[in-house]
Amino acid sequence: MVRSILLRGFDQKIAERIEEHMVNQRISFLRPFVLTKVEKIQEGSPGKLRVTALSSDGKETFEGEFNTVLLAIGREACTRNIGLDHVGVKYNPRTGKVLVDEEDRTNVGHIFAIGDVQKGRLDLTPVAVQAGRLLARRLYGRQRTKCDYINVPTMLFTSMEYGACGVSEERASQMYGEENIEVYHSNFWPLEWTVPGRDKYACYAKVICHIPDSERVVGVHVLGPNAGEIVQGFAVALRCGLTKEQLDSTIGIHPVCAEVLTDLTVTQRASGATVVKGTC
Repeated sequence: MVRSILLRGFDQKIAERIEEHMVNQRISFLRPFVLTKVEKIQEGSPGKLRVTALSSDGKETFEGEFNTVLLAIGREACTRNIGLDHVGVKYNPRTGKVLVDEEDRTNVGHIFAIGDVQKGRLDLTPVAVQAGRLLARRLYGRQRTKCDYINVPTMLFTSMEYGACGVSEERASQMYGEENIEVYHSNFWPLEWTVPGRDKYACYAKVICHIPDSERVVGVHVLGPNAGEIVQGFAVALRCGLTKEQLDSTIGIHPVCAEVLTDLTVTQRASGATVVKGTC
């Protein structure tokens, strides 16, 4: 059950492909609906639960019986009762998230906030750990390095793994203007999937480039096996200012999935459609 869009904050064209892949695996989606009630109607293990939901426009009602209900409820920052109002720290009253600048400083100069409590930042443990280390070094080690909240490698453990680093296509258009970005992309078929004939050309990779900045790569997205392992390596390159020319001049390892990123030649601007590569 999805109340609006899948994977808010992530690249939506990738999200659509993830949904398509899951539907092909016979997973049904109910959208856009919001859960209103869960009732236990039968004891036992697993027992039985009746689920009631209402469509986002309020015109339709859904009711179904299931043995398991898993709720993805999100999270809020527990900051309302720690005295922030007494010292004047600004925070979002609905979510509890604290407003910070690029150095993790709140509006009160000597108070800092790091981790998931920050407003508008990724809720990821490795990000919080890195931000804490760098803040300590700036405060006590005379260093100046700030946490990079843009080029953060991340991964979704969906039925087909999704790894990403940098910005989404939607975010890149907002930041630089649609006319200033180019998207190189391709479907591919991992070698180990060819023998059983599994999910032919369902995997997908794309890089997003900022044209005026020598086609600097601002986003890498991989949908396929071991996507996280692939993106972790490319994250270093993005932080070093990787360009499309440098990516193209890199020799790929054959036959591995990451090879596809060194051979992306077709653009959305030129083709308007997705192309497919041979087996990795």
